[in-house]
Amino acid sequence: MSAPQSSSPALQLPQWAYIPGEMEEDDADHDTLWKAKSLVPSRFRDYVPARHPALRYGMTLNDRGYFWESQEVLEAVWAAAPQGGRERILLRACILVANGNLRLRMQKPNAAARLFGEASAELNTLSARMAASSGDGFVDGFPIAELAALLQAKSVKPELTKADWIAFSAIGKT
Repeated sequence: MSAPQSSSPALQLPQWAYIPGEMEEDDADHDTLWKAKSLVPSRFRDYVPARHPALRYGMTLNDRGYFWESQEVLEAVWAAAPQGGRERILLRACILVANGNLRLRMQKPNAAARLFGEASAELNTLSARMAASSGDGFVDGFPIAELAALLQAKSVKPELTKADWIAFSAIGKT
C-alpha cells in the first residue's frame, strides 16, 4: 500500500492543526475527528484493511501536517485492531511517527528522536513477526523497510529539525 493520496470526500480536513501548549485542548477540532473515528468498528476481524477510510484519513492527516489529529484517528484504528496482530504493531509505529512529527513542530527535537526510535523498535518487532501476505491488510502493502530505513537515517543525525518530519506518502518514492 502506498500511503493514501486523499481521504473520503465526507471527511474534511480539520479547520486548523492543534498544537499542545500553544492552544487549549478545547480548541482542537474534535467534531471533524469524531466523524472519522465513528467509521472505526468496535473490532476489526482478522486484520485492518489498507483501504479503510479512517486509516487512510489518519495517514492523510499526518501527511498534511495535522500530526496531533493523525495520532488521534490512528489510535482509534489501533484500538480496534486485532490484539497481537501485525497491523496493531505497524499502527503503533505510525502513531509514534505522527507524535514525533508533532514534537518537531513544537521544537522538541530530543522528544522527536526518542519517539522515532520507539517507532523503529516497533518496526523491528514487526519484521520479526512477518507472515505470509493476506493481500489487503494494512501491513501487506505498506513500505515497512523504507520507513525503517528512514527512521534509522534520522537516528544518526546530530539534531533533528522541523524539516525532518516524516510524510507517509513520501516513503519509497525517492
